Amino acid sequence: MPRAYTVATAALALGVSAKWIDNILAHNKLQGIRQERQGIARHLSIEGLMILGLTALLNTELGLPAAEAIRVAEEMSKTNGQYFARRGLSVQIDLASFQARLLERLETAVEIAPVPRRGRPPTSKTGRLD
Repeated sequence: MPRAYTVATAALALGVSAKWIDNILAHNKLQGIRQERQGIARHLSIEGLMILGLTALLNTELGLPAAEAIRVAEEMSKTNGQYFARRGLSVQIDLASFQARLLERLETAVEIAPVPRRGRPPTSKTGRLD
């Protein structure tokens, strides 16, 4: 089973806010990201993180709206980092080095990202023996 990452870990690795990722995922369905009903934490695969990373890059560097950036990012992930628009514009990224940098940042993010607590909080213990 492939490893799945939390939104907090993804945000640290991609250099974006967790709120940005939550907003993107709330309004769009991306490959490699498992979303279930409300109350269930999202699970992001490496493939999903690559698409989110490319989306963030296209959004910040080229000013593409999020929905368009996602579409282009998904196509780039399938075509070895290349995108050709209908009117002749082409965009290219070295996908292998982009993924290598992402994996490096992900290693660091896994170490420092907070682990989300699930369920009911533990009862307070005052040190008394029961």
